[in-house]
Amino acid sequence: MMLATAVRNLSRRSFSTSRAVAAQQLTVRDALNAALDEEMERDEKVFLLGEEVAQYDGAYKVSRGLWKKYGDKRVIDTPITEMGFAGIAVGAAMAGLRPVCEFMTFNFSMQAIDQVINSAAKTFYMSAGTVNVPIVFRGPNGAAAGVAAQHSQCFGAWYSHCPGLKVVSPYDSEDAKGLLKAAIRDPDPVVVLENEMVYGVSYPVSDQVLDKNFVLPIGKAKIMRPGKHITLVAHSKSVETAMLAAGELAGKGIEAEVINLRSLRPLDTETIFKSVQKTHHLVTVEQGWPQSGIGSEICARIMEHETFFHLDAPVWRVTGVDVPMPYAKTLEAAALPQVPDVVTAVNKVLGVK
Repeated sequence: MMLATAVRNLSRRSFSTSRAVAAQQLTVRDALNAALDEEMERDEKVFLLGEEVAQYDGAYKVSRGLWKKYGDKRVIDTPITEMGFAGIAVGAAMAGLRPVCEFMTFNFSMQAIDQVINSAAKTFYMSAGTVNVPIVFRGPNGAAAGVAAQHSQCFGAWYSHCPGLKVVSPYDSEDAKGLLKAAIRDPDPVVVLENEMVYGVSYPVSDQVLDKNFVLPIGKAKIMRPGKHITLVAHSKSVETAMLAAGELAGKGIEAEVINLRSLRPLDTETIFKSVQKTHHLVTVEQGWPQSGIGSEICARIMEHETFFHLDAPVWRVTGVDVPMPYAKTLEAAALPQVPDVVTAVNKVLGVK
C-alpha cells in the first residue's frame, strides 16, 4: 500500500507541468562555453589562449571540448606568464585576429596590466583610429570561496576607470552568453568580468537565449524586478543579493526595483536615472571595496544630473568591507555584503524602523 502510494506520488512529480520545472535551464559555465563555440564556428579569426584552456578543458571547464573541436592553432595552452600571453594576444588583435585571452583569475591580470591598458586600451586612440584591437580579456573576478586576499578582488572599478576599454560584468546565463558574444564581435578591447561562484549555477533561459544569433548590447542594463519605493543597483553576483533582499522587503510591503548593470563601461545611467526619478530612493550593491567603487561612480553621476533633485534621501552604498579578504570562512562572509546589509540600508534610506 505504502509502496503504491509512493510510486503514484513519484509519477505525479515526474510529469509535473509547472513553469519552474518546464523552464529550460542553463549553467553559466555552459552559457560561456556555448558563446565561445558559436563565435569560433562563426569566425575563424577567433581563437582562445590562456593557462590550461586546451588539453585540460579550462581550469573551470569553460572551454570544455573546444580544443578537440578546433585544434592546437585555435585553442592554445600557454605558460604561466600573463604578461607574455596577454602581449601575444594584443599583437594578434592588432594584426587582425580576434583573440579571447583567459586569465585564470583576474587577480593574475595585474601581471599583464601594462598590456591590457597601455597596449590594448590606448592603441586605437594613439594610432588616430587606424589600428583596432578587437580582443577579449575574460575570466573569474571578485570573491570566490576560501582563497583569501590575493585571489578575491573585484576589478570592476579598476578596469572601468580606463578609457579605451569596455567592461561587462555578467550575472546569470543570459548575461554570460549574450555579453561574451557581443565582446568577441566588438572592434575594441572588452574586459569580461565573470564570477566563479555562479559558474555551476543553472538559470532559466528562453529559446531566444539558446539561439546562435543571440547577442546582448554592451552598455545596456536590465531591470530584473520592477518596483516603486526604492531602486537597488548591482552587478555580477551582487544582483543575487539585491534580488533576495528585494524579496524579503516585499514581504514588508516595500517594492524594490532591481537593476542588473551588466555593463560597467559604458554605464547605463539612463536606466538608473529613470528608475530613481520614479522611486526617489537609491541603494547600490557591490562586492568591491567602497573607495572609488562602482557605487561611488553612480553616486557622482546622480549628483551631476537633474535626477539628484528627485531624491528624497541620500544614496546609500552597500559594499565589501574596506580590508583585504580574510581567509577564515566567518570573516570572509563578514567582509562581503549580505542580504541583511541591503535590507538594513533600505530601511535607513526609507526611514523604516
